[in-house]
Amino acid sequence: MKLHFFFFAIFLSLSFSFAPISARLFPNASSIPPWLSKNVPPAAWDAFRNFSGCHHGSNYDGLGKLKKYFNYFGYIPNSPSNFTDDFDDELESAIKTYQKNFNLNVTGQLDANTLQQIVRPRCGVADIINGTSTMNSGKVNASAASNDLHFHSVSHFTFFPGNPRWPAGTETLTYAFLPANRLTDEVKSVFATAFDRWSEVTTLNFTEAPSYQLADIRIAFYSGDHGDGEPFDGPLGTLAHAFSPTNGMFHLDGDENWVVSGDVTQSTLSTAVDLESVAVHEIGHLLGLGHSSEAEAIMYPTISSRTKKVTLADDDIQGIQQLYGSNPNYNGSTTMTTTKQNDSSHAGRRFSMVESTRGLLLLIVVGLAHVIL
Repeated sequence: MKLHFFFFAIFLSLSFSFAPISARLFPNASSIPPWLSKNVPPAAWDAFRNFSGCHHGSNYDGLGKLKKYFNYFGYIPNSPSNFTDDFDDELESAIKTYQKNFNLNVTGQLDANTLQQIVRPRCGVADIINGTSTMNSGKVNASAASNDLHFHSVSHFTFFPGNPRWPAGTETLTYAFLPANRLTDEVKSVFATAFDRWSEVTTLNFTEAPSYQLADIRIAFYSGDHGDGEPFDGPLGTLAHAFSPTNGMFHLDGDENWVVSGDVTQSTLSTAVDLESVAVHEIGHLLGLGHSSEAEAIMYPTISSRTKKVTLADDDIQGIQQLYGSNPNYNGSTTMTTTKQNDSSHAGRRFSMVESTRGLLLLIVVGLAHVIL
């Protein structure tokens, strides 16, 4: 009997100490354990760096995985069961289109700048959907005046094919979080702030709803394959994805090292990702915006780790206002700022309290087992 209780005590203590978590969420940069910074696995696409110098007409081991990458983001339309490792015409064409979308030198070669862009963490939404590019790079409008031809650049914002949007007359959209994720109020407030950045410049408002199933927008953290046909791939690959209106699904990779508040740029962990930066981007998709080729825009597809990027650029604002109109109170400049919180934030204290409570419970259970035995 005593032996049975001993094993039960151990099981109970482990349950408190290693309770399952649905996402790797850190209150701030300094709350990341030092050991984690010393044991960083390779990022999802780091191996692509080995293809530097690869050229058309040759065969390179593993090049089929790069083709799969381009297929996933729409640059190679066909999807065979297995991609070859040949550097063929299809791959060269994909590279050229990619280089154009990201304002790189269009060479069709895997040069250093192209590979540096490819391996960056990014949104999981494709840049080309059903053959239609959701990026707008290198396009200009031409107008003739007198005998001269004048060119002027255009905005780079784009919409999904068919220009889907929430129904005309919609004033408020509701959002909710997957209950199984058990997110804290601090984490939820990050999403509220991200929604506010869009409502500040347009006619839409957002409010949290009590029902996940009935909300217009449903936010959830998942790992790997989670049933929507868009599996996640671990740290610093596809960070998140969201679907066009009026689907409302917004998924984030639970295996990323998400920093909830504070200055993510000061993190010692090279894989730290700013939660609000990604949330603001994905909300743009939920509202109908595609990717932009403007590097300063929120809707640019990639964002490096340890980067904070939450302020809407003019390109983002023009795009969303074309879909929904302008907020009557918007005067041409956003008033929201990037809020930085130090390590003594409420979130940090809450995290410490949770860990301390688990430790106290562990001591109580082990002590009780010792008394009985």
